[in-house]
Formats: sequence, structure tokens, C-alpha cells
Amino acid sequence: MVNFTSKTYQMKREILTFSNKISRKLPKPEKKFIADMNYGILASNSCLLTDIVDQLHEHSKKANSVDRLSRHLSKGTPKDALRAYLTHIKKWCPAHPVIHIDDSDVVKPDGYKFESLGWVRDGSESTSTKNVYKKGYHITEAAVLTSNNHPVSLFSKIHSSNEKGFTSINHITFSAMERAAAIFEKATFVMDRGYDDNKMFLKLDSMKQDYVIRLTAKRKLLYHNKWVFATELRNRRKGKVKLPLFYKGKRHEAYLSHVKVQITASRKDIYLVLVYGITDQPMMLATNKEIKSKDDVIRIVKLYFSRWRIEEYFRCKKQLFQFENFRVRKLKAINALNFYITLCMAFLAHISMKPETNALKVAIIKNADPIKVNISFYYYRLAKGISGILSYAKEGIRLWFRTKRPAYRQLCLKLAV
Repeated sequence: MVNFTSKTYQMKREILTFSNKISRKLPKPEKKFIADMNYGILASNSCLLTDIVDQLHEHSKKANSVDRLSRHLSKGTPKDALRAYLTHIKKWCPAHPVIHIDDSDVVKPDGYKFESLGWVRDGSESTSTKNVYKKGYHITEAAVLTSNNHPVSLFSKIHSSNEKGFTSINHITFSAMERAAAIFEKATFVMDRGYDDNKMFLKLDSMKQDYVIRLTAKRKLLYHNKWVFATELRNRRKGKVKLPLFYKGKRHEAYLSHVKVQITASRKDIYLVLVYGITDQPMMLATNKEIKSKDDVIRIVKLYFSRWRIEEYFRCKKQLFQFENFRVRKLKAINALNFYITLCMAFLAHISMKPETNALKVAIIKNADPIKVNISFYYYRLAKGISGILSYAKEGIRLWFRTKRPAYRQLCLKLAV
């Protein structure tokens, strides 16, 4: 039998230790707020303020506690907390990390009072032949893979083309690239077909970063001093390098090939890597990483196929913490709430990197009661186990922030003799 009183205490202490590392330069009210948000989101598996307050078990009225959290969210994301968070997660990553950049959406079809609400393509309902558009916001995310191949966010911004001062999605994507380049001197950026743009190639070249970008059928390349479509080069060649791959729940036998070309934007030498046997039309990947052997080709293809981790990261935020179900209306507050969800995702990454023999990690996984033993993505299991352990808590974390008052000193009168 698991001693839940002991495990609950250990779980609270672990969350507070993590929160204090992020908020160490902030005033005490902000420290308590960040701890409240981290604890409440992880305990409730929800980003709704009412659900968070239920887990805090405060003596004040529920409406007053919700108002307190709302006031803090309206201030936006604390810069010192963001800086401390980025410094902290840098320690979890290799010297030359893999950074995935992708866009997603937050759909609010019945929303009317949300600030600068725009129209977005609903990825969950759209298909290859039909696009479904609903009211909502765009999200630009840059996620870096830790040493155990779990994604943590470097940059996450919710934005809309209807907000004041909006320039373009490319401008926001460049901001994500610049932040990543500032944290890591050298990284490999992996992006899908939506980023097949000359501006992206020029930006990455100017920052002297490596990249693996999937190309569209419209892309032209310079091959033997002639401009040809990438599809033409794809159709001329055949895959020679065999690679077993697991893609979209199925095992495939992929065949790889590569050819040296030049990109339209910069006229610099790059490699076109071709992947046959996975999709109806062979995939075309552009990379500026050096290819000297078939092992290099395999490594580049595996880098691209690791994109499923950022896609799972988006799905995890929406399913675990009900990300699309938020109620805050101002865009500044929405981005602040997104930051605190990002902290909770980082906490899951923090737990996943603990040894398999760690007593707290063992208790979390046991409480999650998993069906499968071996998995590649731990976040769902860990979140379920953490909320299960915290469900036994009768008090929140307010007692951990109890104000220390000086001991009462009784006034003494001494009579002169």
C-alpha cells in the first residue's frame, strides 16, 4: 500500500522547488501566484481558474480567489520568470540540440468577448481535401528536445491577425528562431512544408544554423546550373538506402536517396534528401547539414521524423490541461496562462528525466496504473499519476507560504530602586 500522505508531501515539495527556481527573483506575491498556478494546473489537469482554485483549498470565497488569479494573469508573463525558465531548461538539452518549429490553433467557435479573435484553420476537423475554418487564435511554438528526447517549449506565442501591431506570422517565427539561437549557439531547426519559404532559408543562413525542412511540390532548385522542380529530381532517382520507420502507427520500409543542389534564395549548396515508401508521393527534405555517408542520410531523415514529438506536445497541452477551454479574454492574459501551462509541461519533462528507480517517479507511474510498460512519450502517464497523488491532499500549498511574524514581546516595567 502506498503511503499517500508521504507521497503527497513529496509531490508538493517537488512542485514548489521547481516553482521557486523559476520565481526566485520575483516578489513574494508573484512567487506564491506561480506556485498556485503550477500546483493547481497539475492537480486538476485543467487550465480553468475555477478548477485551479478548487485544488488550492483556500479559506476565502471561491469568487475572490478566481479574481486574485485573474488580476495576476492580466499583468502578463513576468520577464524574470521567463528568463529563469529558459536558463533552467538549457541545462536539460545537449550542446547541439534539435529544435522543432510548428504552428497550431486554439479554436473558440462560440467565443464573442475574446480580444482580437480571428479565423483559423481547425486542424482537428480539416482534411487533405477540405479545410474547416473557425474562430480562434494561432499558436507559434518552438520546442527543443531534451537529452531524453522529450520536448520542452522555448517559445510559445498565441496571436491573431486582428490584434493591433500585428505584422506577419513570419515575423513571429523569426522571433522564435532568434530566441533559440540566443540560447544555443548552434542548433538544428526542423520544420514542415509550411515553412518552405525563401525568407526562412535566408534567415537560417544569416544566423548560421542548421536546418531540415520539408519541401513543397512548387519548389525549384538549381541542379547542374539549371533550374528544375524538386519533383523532377525526385522522379529521376530511386532510393538506395533502406531504413525501417514507424510512421502514423504503422511500420514502413523507407528507401532513401540524396543529391547535391542549390537553393533559390541564397545559391548555397544544400542537399535534397528523398524518402520513398512512406507516403503516396516521396518526401523531399532540404538540409544544409553535411552528408558524407549513408549514416548521415539516415540521421537527417530521423531528425525530420522526430517531428511527431512536437505534434504530440500540442495534443498533450490540449487534452491534458484543456488548453482550448480557457475563459480569460484578454490576449495578454491568455499568453500568460499559456506560459504557466508551459511550466507544467516542463515539470513533466523534469520528472521524466529522473532515474527509473527514483521513489517519487515510481509512485507516480504506479498511481497512473498504466496499461503498457514501455512507451516513448511519458507526459500523459506522469500527469495522470501526479494528479492522482495530489487528489489525496486536504490542503493546498498556502501553509507553505505562511507569513512569519515576530514573537510577541510583553512590555515589562522595571521599578527604580
